[in-house]
Amino acid sequence: MKALEARVFDRRHFFKLLGGGLLVAFLTPQLTAQQRGNRRGGSPRPMNLGAWLHIGEDGVVQVFTGKTEVGQNIRTSLAQAIAEELHLPIERIHMLMADTDLVPFDMGTFGSRSTPDMALHLRKVAATAREELIDLAAKEWDVDRGDLSAAEGSVIRPKAETREEKRATYAQLLKDRKLAATVTSDTKLKPASEWKIAGTSVPKINGRDFVTGKHLYTTDMSLPGMLHGKILRAPVYGAKLKSLDDTKAKAMEGVSVVKDGDFVGVTAPNPSLAQQAIDAMAVEWEGGGGPSNAGLWEVLKNKIDRGDEGKRIDEALATAAQKLEKTFNVEYIAHCPLETRAGVAEWKDGKLTAWTGTQRPFGVKDELAKAFSLPPEKVRVIVPDTGSGYGGKHSGEAAVEAARLAKAVERPVKVSWSREEEFWWAYFRPAAVIEVRAAIDKEAKLTAWEFHSHNPGGAAIETPYEVPVKSVRSHGSRSPLRQGSYRGLAAAANGFARESAMDELAALAGLDPLEFRLRNLKDERLRAVLEAAAEKFGWKDRKGHCGIACGIDKGGYVANCVEVEGKDGEVKVRRIVAAFECGATVNPVHLKSQVEGSIVMGLGGALFEAIRFADGKILNPTFSKYRVPRFSDVPPIEIVLLDRKDLPSAGAGECPIIAIAPAIGGAIQSATGKRPLAMPMGA
Repeated sequence: MKALEARVFDRRHFFKLLGGGLLVAFLTPQLTAQQRGNRRGGSPRPMNLGAWLHIGEDGVVQVFTGKTEVGQNIRTSLAQAIAEELHLPIERIHMLMADTDLVPFDMGTFGSRSTPDMALHLRKVAATAREELIDLAAKEWDVDRGDLSAAEGSVIRPKAETREEKRATYAQLLKDRKLAATVTSDTKLKPASEWKIAGTSVPKINGRDFVTGKHLYTTDMSLPGMLHGKILRAPVYGAKLKSLDDTKAKAMEGVSVVKDGDFVGVTAPNPSLAQQAIDAMAVEWEGGGGPSNAGLWEVLKNKIDRGDEGKRIDEALATAAQKLEKTFNVEYIAHCPLETRAGVAEWKDGKLTAWTGTQRPFGVKDELAKAFSLPPEKVRVIVPDTGSGYGGKHSGEAAVEAARLAKAVERPVKVSWSREEEFWWAYFRPAAVIEVRAAIDKEAKLTAWEFHSHNPGGAAIETPYEVPVKSVRSHGSRSPLRQGSYRGLAAAANGFARESAMDELAALAGLDPLEFRLRNLKDERLRAVLEAAAEKFGWKDRKGHCGIACGIDKGGYVANCVEVEGKDGEVKVRRIVAAFECGATVNPVHLKSQVEGSIVMGLGGALFEAIRFADGKILNPTFSKYRVPRFSDVPPIEIVLLDRKDLPSAGAGECPIIAIAPAIGGAIQSATGKRPLAMPMGA
């Protein structure tokens, strides 16, 4: 169990085990500020010296990163980045990820930043190591550095007329040596046009372990002497504990009851007994409650001072050939990860170690340090490769709960949330109210655009279309439910409203939706994905009820074409084509998987998913009541990847989700003559 083996080593002992080798550190001009502890100054990692890469005596390259593997195959693509720049087979790269005692600080795995940020950084680290090794060989062999190159984990001077080939592996060059090197912004990288490992469909690292069940998720872990924990949950949000009779629970063999204010939990030898102990408690609650879906939109909607921008919009609307005013609504939805929240906690010699599935290991470390008034060096968080997050695992509730129980019983404890707990006590994708006012002239050119997005956030809120007068604003709201990050987050809601409005304007102008978009669009990258999707789909010769939509988010460009049919009063998607571009493609097969996964996830929010709540209760906290996409809902999906080797690689985990809902909405409009103004559209 590799996750358990890691817990006995601190960084000093870890490097003793690795032995000699090349240690690469990273320096930037912001070093002084970072040494003062500024972790939120705009950098996704600390800028002080830290080890990122170690070449061992066995030739294996150990890479350290705070990024987490939550199903997006970032372990593989980061290894490709290192292997490419080090000229080393990927089998010799070992990624050590998300262990706060062993890796440099990282803000977290979110926002599609791993590829454009961490992969780029690790490429520079590897390139620096490569050049340092070539320098070392040139000095040791007393030869011209320009005659040397790196290949297959070795530095080589090729054979020539007057000399024999000379070759040494990285491990041979580093025998009995430890070198330090500094990465700078001037480090030269291989262009994507020369990639041999990056840019190819390298299989998922450790993929066999996942399909055979060998990999241990947090929920699979077991420590010597470990107990299982369950938490007493309030029946409604905000309720306070009035009275508790835990006599029956305490009488159960092997059960311990832990009380700390309103926190009540139990530990037991197995999860079933722990739950029985919770169920045996006689509990009275008081207070709590809250609003319901009814009236949600009025709760979220803000009063707006439109100011001078509003006056300019009004003037443009007054002279427009056609104008539009619509309000769009988007429901709260749940993340629904296959692996629910789980945490394992162990206290040893005053230090807390927690294993948990999170996208922010250092953020959870801070949560634990604060909860138990511990100095940072007394908390360690280790993240096993996790069964998905989708933005829903930024926090560490299960780890904190496990740690509270473990501290009380003085034994390791595991807490695994049930599916109902995941629905009730995790956070949701924000609901949204979005108001759009827009106008076009006689040539069907946009003349005015006013966009007010209430509650979801400002991601991808700007319109990519050309418009001379516009006002685009995001407004925070007092959400009645706990809300947070989600795949695509606000971009999906804002894209739904924007692209739906564009379809409505196209109808007013009497134009094809694709033609109308292209008429108002100068962005060549967005035009390219639109045209690629339309060509693959056969948009000009389409039959049936079809829709098209596009969008930009986090450096990615996406366009979707769909065909739907109405059957027995339900919307059935029959075909999907997606074109996607995110700069230079790192791994084509894995990129297609990301695009397909995003689209399938987007189908849920577009057609089915919605949290129902009333009086402080979630009314549909199970998969039998909360509708997610099923195999029968997913039609053939065709993916067109536009590989731009002339552009930096961007992330792909989020952008592909943002266009599927408005494309489906356009197809429904084609079928019924009426545009859906709310998500989900199939409810």
